[in-house]
Amino acid sequence: MMSEYENRLKILSALIILTIMLLIARAGYLQVYQGDEYVRRADGNRTRLIPTMAPRGTFFDRNGLGVVENRPGFTVSLLPLTAPIKPEVVERVSKLLHVPQEEIEAKIEAHTGYEPIRIKSDVGPEALTVIEEQSDLYPGVIIEVQAVRDYLFKEQGAHILGYVSEISDMELEERKSEGYKTGDIIGQFGLERIYDKDLRGVNGGELVEVDVTGKPVQILGQKDPRSGYDFHLTIDWRLQAATEKAVDDQLNLIGAKAAAAVVMNPQTGEVLALVSRPAFDPNLFVHGISETNWKKINENPFDPLGNKAITGEYPPGSTFKIVTGTAALSEEVVTPTELILDTGVYWLGEKGNAGGEVLGWLDFTSALAHSDNYYFYEMGYRLGVDRLEKYARMFGLGEKTGINLPYEAEGLAPSRAYKEEYLDEEWYDSETVDAAIGQGFNLVTPLQAAMVMGEIAANGQRYQPYLVSKVVDAEGTVVKEYKPKLLSTLDVPPDVIKLVQQGLRDVTKEGTAAGVFGAYFPVDIAGKTGTAENPQGADHGWFVAYGPFNNPNIVVSVIVENGGFGSQSAVPIGKKILEAAFSLAGLM
Repeated sequence: MMSEYENRLKILSALIILTIMLLIARAGYLQVYQGDEYVRRADGNRTRLIPTMAPRGTFFDRNGLGVVENRPGFTVSLLPLTAPIKPEVVERVSKLLHVPQEEIEAKIEAHTGYEPIRIKSDVGPEALTVIEEQSDLYPGVIIEVQAVRDYLFKEQGAHILGYVSEISDMELEERKSEGYKTGDIIGQFGLERIYDKDLRGVNGGELVEVDVTGKPVQILGQKDPRSGYDFHLTIDWRLQAATEKAVDDQLNLIGAKAAAAVVMNPQTGEVLALVSRPAFDPNLFVHGISETNWKKINENPFDPLGNKAITGEYPPGSTFKIVTGTAALSEEVVTPTELILDTGVYWLGEKGNAGGEVLGWLDFTSALAHSDNYYFYEMGYRLGVDRLEKYARMFGLGEKTGINLPYEAEGLAPSRAYKEEYLDEEWYDSETVDAAIGQGFNLVTPLQAAMVMGEIAANGQRYQPYLVSKVVDAEGTVVKEYKPKLLSTLDVPPDVIKLVQQGLRDVTKEGTAAGVFGAYFPVDIAGKTGTAENPQGADHGWFVAYGPFNNPNIVVSVIVENGGFGSQSAVPIGKKILEAAFSLAGLM
């Protein structure tokens, strides 16, 4: 029996010895062969990689003038490196920065990884001093130095440049696949939105050692961020300023509240100025717009955030007679010398001229110069809506121009198919004659109106409008360059374009714009006025023009909402814009 007990004891001893040997072997293996790996893991428990935001790229006008820059600012952020941020700290931060506690808690809830939770940017020195001097009361709260967007000219060019602000929860949900994260500052409007990825650059980061409380102790290494690309625009900022002043002065003079203007080069498509009124200051959005400022903008019935130059859709009024006239001559439903008698009231629908004018016998150029409705009613009737639509679309109406700005509207070309599809009604001849003078089922944006005039100025060529000439990296290397892009050429005889050009020139010499330009304007220009009926209120006033007549490099389009006759409301703006443009070019 003793022998059996001794055997069991020997087996147990052997197992114990074997277990000890295995443990020693395992410990040796871990220390010798995997020691480096566990040292790395231990270090990982006390180091964190903290991203550093890249400075956003800047904007320059065509002459190298900086219009949007970055300035240094301080951002208060939460950095929960080793433990969650305590509720009492959240409460203190909320009171100190005047940020709702619920908003901070929502950001913490949505937070993943080790990126700082940015609570408020561009914080003043008073709050920063409190955080620095009372750091024990603010564990996990850090101060970051970040670039703050600065729109140097405030409202000027706001609808071109756009603005930036923190990404919203809704946007984040939509754009997570693009790499956006909570707290990111992104372009929300204008060029800032269209080119956001190139403007953002590439973030860097710091490898930071932290203590047991999560407080950074030292920086172990860092990767410098790469600045976003800089954008050089086609805009001439001096002309932009002159255009905005011309619009503002006229609105104040006549008591109107909204307008838009576009200035471009018809030979290239370069946009030289673009204005929409009312406007807004993009700087208001950079730090998160206040409730007071947002209410002021949001409740303005004339929509300061809307870019009327590309989103406003208006009846083109008599500016559409450019299209109707081109179609009538090209389709040979009228000859240049055929005389048509304006009796005062057109037989179809009893339509006539504004104010009841009766202009008598008119040929093509005189009818265009004096904007005679009767003549162009007849042209519309002879053409029919299908041919009228064909030429409207040939000019690019009823579709987006392709300008590099968001939310561009398509407008509406006169079309029997549109009415049948959306109203389930047949088309009437009376609607054709309305469309022929720019009313009825006929809508254009101010940019489209400029394009139509530009095609006549450029002998039928239509160039895509654009706002960026080149993109440059931080070292000054050109990353991308934009060149003129020819979209189409009017399929009409050259002599037709020359006749339309002559009629438009006569507008400023003896026609509806002669009272403002007359024989003494130093540069020979062509133009067309328009007055668009508005069922919601007073008529809208239009003016489109180009010059110099023999070698045009400027096209202007102006609309004044509820401005009444274009010759009185829009032409004075156009004249001031042309004066500024030609003075800058040394022609005046």
